[in-house]
Amino acid sequence: MTSKQAMSSNEQERLLCYNGEVLVFQLSNGKFADKEPTKTPILHVRRMVFDRGTKVFVQKSTGFFTMKEENSDLKIMCCDYVSDFRTGINLPYIVIQNSKKNNVFEYFLLILHSTNKFEMRLSFELGYEIKDDLRVLNGPLILWRHVKTFLFISSQTSKIISVLGNLSSIQWAGEIENLGMVLLGLKECYLSEEECTQEPSKSDYAIWNTKFCVYCLESQEVISDTYIIPPAYSSVVTCIHICTAEIINNQLRISLTALTRKNQLISFQNGTPKSVCQLPFGDPCAVQLMDSGGGNLFFIVSFRSNNACAVRKDNFQVAAKWEKVSLVLIDDFIGSGTEQVLLLFKDALNSDYLTSFKITDLRNINYSVGFSSLRELQQHLLLKEKIISKSYKALINLVQGKDDNTSSAKEECLVPFCGEEENSVRILDEKLSDSFQDSEQVVEKIWYRVMDDSLIVGVKTTSSLKLSLKDATLSLLMDQAHGSGFRLLKCQNRVIKLSTRPFPAPYLMPCETGLEAKRVKLTPDSKKEESFVCEHPSKKECVQIITAITSLSPLLAFNKFCCTVLLQIMEKESANCPKNHYVVCGRVVLSLEDLSTGKYLLTFPKKKPTEHMEDLFALLAAFHKSCFQITSPGYALNSMKLWLLEHMKCEVIKEFPEVYFCKRPGNFYGTLFTWKQRTPFEGILKVCSRNQTVMFQCLHNLIRILPINYSLKNLKSGSENFLINNMAFNLEKELGTLSSLSSAIANHESNFVQRCELSKGKSSVIVDTLSDRREEIHPCRKKLQREKKKMLQTNLKVSGSLYREITLKVADVQLKSDFAAQKLSNL
Repeated sequence: MTSKQAMSSNEQERLLCYNGEVLVFQLSNGKFADKEPTKTPILHVRRMVFDRGTKVFVQKSTGFFTMKEENSDLKIMCCDYVSDFRTGINLPYIVIQNSKKNNVFEYFLLILHSTNKFEMRLSFELGYEIKDDLRVLNGPLILWRHVKTFLFISSQTSKIISVLGNLSSIQWAGEIENLGMVLLGLKECYLSEEECTQEPSKSDYAIWNTKFCVYCLESQEVISDTYIIPPAYSSVVTCIHICTAEIINNQLRISLTALTRKNQLISFQNGTPKSVCQLPFGDPCAVQLMDSGGGNLFFIVSFRSNNACAVRKDNFQVAAKWEKVSLVLIDDFIGSGTEQVLLLFKDALNSDYLTSFKITDLRNINYSVGFSSLRELQQHLLLKEKIISKSYKALINLVQGKDDNTSSAKEECLVPFCGEEENSVRILDEKLSDSFQDSEQVVEKIWYRVMDDSLIVGVKTTSSLKLSLKDATLSLLMDQAHGSGFRLLKCQNRVIKLSTRPFPAPYLMPCETGLEAKRVKLTPDSKKEESFVCEHPSKKECVQIITAITSLSPLLAFNKFCCTVLLQIMEKESANCPKNHYVVCGRVVLSLEDLSTGKYLLTFPKKKPTEHMEDLFALLAAFHKSCFQITSPGYALNSMKLWLLEHMKCEVIKEFPEVYFCKRPGNFYGTLFTWKQRTPFEGILKVCSRNQTVMFQCLHNLIRILPINYSLKNLKSGSENFLINNMAFNLEKELGTLSSLSSAIANHESNFVQRCELSKGKSSVIVDTLSDRREEIHPCRKKLQREKKKMLQTNLKVSGSLYREITLKVADVQLKSDFAAQKLSNL
């Protein structure tokens, strides 16, 4: 996990993340626990872990280290974690500076072990103070700068060594596989006599006098100065993060990202800039990489202005930004196996930084605590509840046709569905209240077409939206004259899902809400429940459209009319508590001039492929739909595709390979087909035609090419009937098996069945012979019920072998029913 140090406002306190923990280092004046202050300074450490239950950081353990230097001026320089060459294990460290007399400065590097014990790994004295460019590398190894020279000391040698190579600055230092410890920075370049014949300008000198190079500490030489960063960027790059580095054909190839003085984040691949992101704040100072899992990578950028932002690695777009941030740490703080960013905010009411923070992976993990955060959250929730309440009241009044008499002063927080101007889509989207979902998160595109006497409005939703047939409603709210409100147009909704993958299986034709077949619940009284069924492909491989069809004739009375498109999505949080979401998708503007010029009429060129998929969606929404099962026991149905492509002159829609568009002249033109061949001898044909007459003409043409002894069956609710029937059969069989296990075991079962059959026979005789005397039947029924009840109360026992046999039988039946349920759910 990535671990970075951070410093609070107190220079004697530093924070570090390590293996999901937050280590808090504090250098005190000697007061520890309940003891009196002493002249000996003490270094404290606290290990803090995040408790997901209470959503706060709690103290796990503590440790301390007593400094030997009395009356000394100590200061924490930095902290992080490095690899110890003795074990190869990464351990936290802290570097402390001790200012002595006569400008003598002593430096200590302490390593913290898992037992909270500190170990002095490195110490040295200098005749000057290290003020900048202090770095600690694996070993541990300390690297610093003095005047124009870089020096380092290692725990292995304990000798101070100068870095050769004329490096003027170091932007990155670390370990690269097969190269060891390397430095990446700027190297001064000296022009040859031939290059000095013309005096360069100041800008040229600034660009070409330095270039980036890679310096190896072990060999004390420059190993590469090409394919890193172009010289034109040398004067603006301030910080570098190495993504990958490898040697190809004895040449170092590096992929890196860099921060610039132009407030940019730039990606370089082998010395070539690939992507650039303009950062939202100025003066960036550090960049870290966060892996939140699932291929989601983010660059977390910190700024000296106490701000931070996140940039997606895949598209180099700003994903989030935060202000008034004191510290930025990256690790797996909640133990999810992926990384999160920990943001510690400035809070004047708290001296402890771990009381005002935010943990997020920029996906579905989000924790925050703190007094200021709580106050902001309370205000936000109150405002949100107020807006939702007022929006809900206005929407109910609108749907019920009631006048909204609430004054504008009281409804100041309520955002209208549309503005005063007709072209106010952008203004409307910007003023959406929190009670409505952002259309950009749900809606990809809105379109409308005119077909015969119908206006068809369609909304293409995002693949992340799980849309079901009975949970979505698309409404058209027509603007009234003089801004007096809206009129709800009567619409017929349909949902269309089409597969985009090149697989010859039809996944969905539009299903009509309210007019589809019903399934029977497996209850004793055979009570029916409405269920609208349709085939569901994977959300990543399908296009999802919801349409609203309304009559165009009443709208022709207006020279120009406008409609607001409102999408309502109902989510059932519990059985009796549905939750509604509303999305204002946009506006539909149509005039008589548009209709007369045929601007929004459907267009299907006869000699060219279908270009506008919206025209195809309009046909699927408006046409009559039929589904047929075709079986041929003796011959394979190999002629179906031949019939579609040659006889019906169909065109396969490139974007949706399952759909065949008929271009045969006459009434057939525009008819849509899908053919799903389940087996060589059986398949499902779906026909989407202008009317039933065209559908019968298609069937009449089809039966001419079908094999002998074919079977054609109309499926009212589509191909799902087969799986539903199969699942019902398996469930009935499973219930029967479970009943036999619980109430009819071993010999008792056969005896009870025989007695029941005998009772049934007697009852049948009585019914046949004495049908006019119904009162004599009741005693027989009561006797049969008493016998059954008595039998069920008997303490039945069964042998082990028979129990195993019935158990295997139950498992086999349950497996078959589970398999049928899985196949049905995958539709």
